Amino acid sequence: MNASEPTPDRISPWFKSSYSNGAGGECIECAHGVDGAFVRDSKNDGGPVVAIRAHAWEAFVRGL
Repeated sequence: MNASEPTPDRISPWFKSSYSNGAGGECIECAHGVDGAFVRDSKNDGGPVVAIRAHAWEAFVRGL
């Protein structure tokens, strides 16, 4: 991450998509931070995390 990206030091607990069926299918987890949101693969919680600024996350969710 660089200085312009959200930092994962103060985030909410990770949560799975409400569409996750628990049967081992593809799923993501999200967490909300002070200055953005974070997304990761639910099957690899130690793997990479995508950091997204708050305004970009809000635009993405509105677009859904």
